Amino acid sequence: MNASAAQPLTIAVSDSTVSALLLRPAQARSAYVFAHGAGAGMTHPSMAEIAEGLAERGIATLRYQFPYMEKGSKRPDPPAVAQATVRAAVAETSRHCGDLPLFAGGKSFGGRMTSQAQAKTPLAGVRGLAFLGFPLHPAGTPASERAKHLAEVEIPMLFLQGTRDALAELDLLEPVVKGLGARATLHLVREADHSFHVLKRSGRNDREVMAEVLDAFAAWVAKHS
Repeated sequence: MNASAAQPLTIAVSDSTVSALLLRPAQARSAYVFAHGAGAGMTHPSMAEIAEGLAERGIATLRYQFPYMEKGSKRPDPPAVAQATVRAAVAETSRHCGDLPLFAGGKSFGGRMTSQAQAKTPLAGVRGLAFLGFPLHPAGTPASERAKHLAEVEIPMLFLQGTRDALAELDLLEPVVKGLGARATLHLVREADHSFHVLKRSGRNDREVMAEVLDAFAAWVAKHS
């Protein structure tokens, strides 16, 4: 399974369109609506690596662009626009993978926009949200206000977080997840940063760390499928 196997799609969002890539393995058991982070779009190597790794584990993915990224802008869309895009991507995934249990989320900004959309009005058919590095606060500005809306999310949530993540200090993140109760699961990735990179002195490499992340993701999806 590789990026070239992904099917290009176009998704209508309000009065415009955005691009998407559907990667569905032959033996897919579930599907993930996969949003990108603030600084890199759906074709970034890390996005492709995650999509391919999930495909190897029986999880289809639909990667998609937010409108600002589609236009080549560096300024993220307002929340209302981002949330509308999330909903359109969920609907598109349902059209192509309606026979599979559906999950949603994404990397950093994309995961947070997905959770905001879910908190405002539940995403149709979505069984759970998975965050690949939830951005609890800007780097160097510890706070937990960005997590307030998660109390309104009533479906299972998975937080995959590096212990060196500068956008989610553990002494703030752990109480947030604990406060969400049984519907939230926190998987800490030892020595990893916000992008799941590790230092050489950790004794591990990025490939091993990504395998851990994807295995934890697949196990959680299987549990909730």
